[in-house]
Amino acid sequence: MPDLSRDVVIVGAGVTGLTAARRLRRAGLSVLVLEARDRVGGRLWTNSIDGQLYEIGGQWVSPDQTALIETLDELGLDTYSRYREGESVYIGADGVTHRYVGATFPASESTQQEFDRLVALMDELTAEVDPASPWEHPNAAEYDRISFRQWLSEQTDDEETIENIALFIADAMLTKPAHSFSLLQALLMAASAGSFSHLVDADFILDKRVVGGLQQVPLRLAAELDDDVVLGAAVDTIEWTDDSVRIVSSSAQLTVTARAAIVAVAPNLQAVIAYEPPLPRLRHQALQHQSLGLVIKVHATYPTPFWRSDGLSGTAFSPYQLVHEVYDNTNHGETQGTLVGFVSDEKADGVFSLDADERKAEVLASLAAYLGPQALEPTVYYESDWAAEEWTRGAYASSFDLGGLTRYGALQLEPVGPIRFGSSDVAGHGYQHVDGGIRVGWRLADEIIDDLQQHTTPHQGALT
Repeated sequence: MPDLSRDVVIVGAGVTGLTAARRLRRAGLSVLVLEARDRVGGRLWTNSIDGQLYEIGGQWVSPDQTALIETLDELGLDTYSRYREGESVYIGADGVTHRYVGATFPASESTQQEFDRLVALMDELTAEVDPASPWEHPNAAEYDRISFRQWLSEQTDDEETIENIALFIADAMLTKPAHSFSLLQALLMAASAGSFSHLVDADFILDKRVVGGLQQVPLRLAAELDDDVVLGAAVDTIEWTDDSVRIVSSSAQLTVTARAAIVAVAPNLQAVIAYEPPLPRLRHQALQHQSLGLVIKVHATYPTPFWRSDGLSGTAFSPYQLVHEVYDNTNHGETQGTLVGFVSDEKADGVFSLDADERKAEVLASLAAYLGPQALEPTVYYESDWAAEEWTRGAYASSFDLGGLTRYGALQLEPVGPIRFGSSDVAGHGYQHVDGGIRVGWRLADEIIDDLQQHTTPHQGALT
């Protein structure tokens, strides 16, 4: 079994690990990136399904994601705007389909007023929260002990308002029921995007896409690293002392000795690695209080974007539908039309109990409720099921249970000896987005550069 030597070894060839590797290399340090999958990109994956190109994972770029935008510019990647012309669709609790324009969904006047009031209240609370350290808010302990759903119920008795406010945090972002995470976790989600209003505004948060797919970011980053990215290299063990690590990958039949390590995978995957000696007890506890949500990303392609000729933008949402949100996801330059929709948390639980044909029928019926019977007959249909993917096991990012963010939030950012941990799951700005993953990669690389520059010379045999 080959025993390699580098300054830094990185576990995970997602955007965080590759961004960190690139920054470390540019600082003159040698690196090796180990990836369990047979591809780079982690939760970014652009793939052809039955001849149709789909963004299986993350895909959108919003104006506040300056780290991602900077990286796209550096890599020479172009973007294009999501199609949004025409009317949007909302289905209320009564099952009636409403077409509308503008930012305000068509509900009763009292519901609209309550919705606007709670959005303003959420924006006010969000402005007080630093996404890099939400546990430092003066009321953090109080906010972290009440579920988001309970807090909403204490603010209003308008159920339609509650369901719609919850949708933007619970269904659309954390992909967990609103009773399962805290108000503080919800405020972190909103603060990471700049405001709760940004999460409500699809034209902001889902602004642009990358021509050819967002996975080009990790693909191009990996190309800069040449042979220092090893695929099919699941890490079994990390042996560590105060100033060195030895990583074993039996699947790749190699070991790597390094001065520092970055474990650039989601918290739920950190726990599948054996550490010798074991991680400190509170780190073990923290990992048991974090989990990913559950979502099915549904792709449906049609001969034409038929909804456009009907005066619809393809944007639709409802907390009462199986598919809680739908968007026109037609690729740049294509004449056929593609819709993307999402089924999350407890609704996903329900349809996963059905066989594939039954599930497809239920999902397409929900799309048809928004956009008409033509939605029932796609030429290509695909479900992104990240929970079933061995090296992901959920979506889109991990979040804490009640009380966990204040108890363990700061701890997750601390190194253990020469090992640092990070991914978009622990980002402040850009939390659970590619932008956050890039920011975390920069931070971890800079911390290691500062640390190693204060100590001994690079490893013998390092590629500098």
